[in-house]
Amino acid sequence: MEIRMAVSPRDLPSYDTKRLRETFRIGDLFSNELRLVYSHEDRIIVGGVAPTAPVALPGGKELGSDYFCQRRELGVINIGGTGTIETDGKKFVLEHRDGMYIGMGTEKIVFNSVDPKEPAKFYLNSAPAHRRCPTVLIRPAGEAGKDTVVIRPENIVPLGTLSSSNSRTIRKYIVPGQVESCQLCMGITSLNDGSVWNSMPCHTHDRRMEVYMYFGLAPDDILVHYMGEPDETRHLILRNEEAVISPSWSIHAGSGTHCYSFVWGMCGENQVFDDMDHVSMRDLY
Repeated sequence: MEIRMAVSPRDLPSYDTKRLRETFRIGDLFSNELRLVYSHEDRIIVGGVAPTAPVALPGGKELGSDYFCQRRELGVINIGGTGTIETDGKKFVLEHRDGMYIGMGTEKIVFNSVDPKEPAKFYLNSAPAHRRCPTVLIRPAGEAGKDTVVIRPENIVPLGTLSSSNSRTIRKYIVPGQVESCQLCMGITSLNDGSVWNSMPCHTHDRRMEVYMYFGLAPDDILVHYMGEPDETRHLILRNEEAVISPSWSIHAGSGTHCYSFVWGMCGENQVFDDMDHVSMRDLY
C-alpha cells in the first residue's frame, strides 16, 4: 500500500508538474494485482484491481488492523466485465457499472472475474468507519431484492446543457437515503455526447475531500483536470482510468478531448451532497 501525505494549499504553488503528478495522480489501477493508495486527506484509501484469479483484500501494518474492514467501510464500482465479490462467504455478481457497499466488520473480501479474458475492473474507495452498516449490492437499474438496491429516480440527476458543453447525468450510488454508510459517498457522473466539461462552474467543500477516477476515454484522448485554490489554480493531464486526489480546499473540475465518465468518492465531516461552496467564474485565476 502506497502512503501519501496531506498537502497544504500554501505549498501547492511551488509544485512543478512532476510533483503534482506524484502527489495527486493515481495510475495503474487495473491489473491482476491489487493497487492501493492511502491518502492522509481524510484517510481515504483509493484502489483498483482487474483480477484474472481470486484476489483477497488484506489488512496490514498501514491500517493497524487484522483485516481491511475491521475499522473501515468500503465502496466498490465495477467499470469492466462481469465479476464477483465474496464477503465472508457470500458471493455477489457485479455487472458493468454495478457497485457495492461493504460494511465495517466484514473480515473476508475476495475479488474475481467471471471471464479472465474480459476481467472485471473493481474501483475501490474506503473510509474509516465507527459502526457497521449493511453490505449491499447496488445496481443502476433493474429490480431490488434481498441485499440488492437499485438507484432511485431522485438519485439520477441530469445537469448542465449541451450549449455549455457540460450536459451530464449524476448517478448517486452511496448517499443518505439510498445506501447507509458512516461517511463514504460514491457515484458516477457521465457526460453526454458533445459535452466535455465536468463540475464547471466549480466549487469546493471544506467539509470533505473528494477523489475522481476518469474512464471511458480512448487511448489518444486526454483529460485536463483543474485543481488548487480558486485564485491559484493548477492543472494535471490525465488519461483513461486514472484517478486524482482532491483536498477539501481545492476545486475539482475537468475538460476532455471527448465525452467521458468518472467515479466520484467523498469522505469527511458530512454526507450532504449539495453542501458546496460555489466559486464564481469571475473569481478563478
